[in-house]
Amino acid sequence: VNLWTVEEASITLVSGTATYNLPATTIDLMSQVIRTGSGTTQSDIAITRVSNPTYASIPSKNDTGRPIQIYLDRQAAIPTVTMWPVPNDSTYTFVYWYLKRIDDAGTGVNTQHIPFRFLPCMVAGLAYYLSLKIPEAGDRAQFLKAEYEEQWLLASTEDREKATLVISPRVSHI
Repeated sequence: VNLWTVEEASITLVSGTATYNLPATTIDLMSQVIRTGSGTTQSDIAITRVSNPTYASIPSKNDTGRPIQIYLDRQAAIPTVTMWPVPNDSTYTFVYWYLKRIDDAGTGVNTQHIPFRFLPCMVAGLAYYLSLKIPEAGDRAQFLKAEYEEQWLLASTEDREKATLVISPRVSHI
């Protein structure tokens, strides 16, 4: 079962500040833009994510300007994102879409945070696993397992990208 949801968030960038904390529940970033303006004058400019070796190889990490790249550090308890170049203006907003870890049930009094399409799968899975613990339900275990696997297949095939994918060769002119 998916243990995340997709959320949109934003951070108002501060001139001269390169690194910002992300929510502790951040698993990964899906996409990101630098937003300027607002309302009818709003403009989103896509920025790229670079790997640790690529960021480490930037010789002038203190250059300032409109950020065009980010480095995501997911290793710490609080994930961080580092902008490059360092923002030179406080009118930039970093807008990102991220995978957010789903909250657990806590002490058992919280509402379970689960995508609705997985509810039948969760119920079927609980029934199957309970049947393994209750001796009187042993003869139904195989049926419940088959139901669980069917519900899993239905739910998991819904979680796929439905956007058009276009693959084209790069043509180089020599």
